[in-house]
Amino acid sequence: MFTYQLSEKEDEIVVLCEGDIDIDAGDMIEEDIQPAVSLRDRIVLDFEQVYFVDSSGIGLIISLVSDLQEAGKTVRIEKVRPEVMEVFELLQIDEILGKQVFE
Repeated sequence: MFTYQLSEKEDEIVVLCEGDIDIDAGDMIEEDIQPAVSLRDRIVLDFEQVYFVDSSGIGLIISLVSDLQEAGKTVRIEKVRPEVMEVFELLQIDEILGKQVFE
C-alpha cells in the first residue's frame, strides 16, 4: 500500500513516499501529489520508505518528474533504498530523467 506526506520547507516541498509504488499508487500520484507539488518550484521526492517499484510505478515516476521538469520545476529523488536504486540503474532512469534528479 502506498501513502505519502507533504511537508513544506522554505522554497521547496518534500513528498515523503511510503510503501510500494505500483499501479495502485497511480491515482494518488496523478490526482493528489502532482497538483500539490506543481505549485512549488523545487520538489523533493523522499524514497526512504519505498521498498518496491514495479513497471507501472516506474512509468508513474518518469511521467511525474518529466511533467514537472517541462514546467520548469527542479525535482530531486533522494534517500533511494539500494533495492529500488538497483531497478533504477538497470532501467537507466538517471539517463532518462537527468543525473541531477538523483544528486
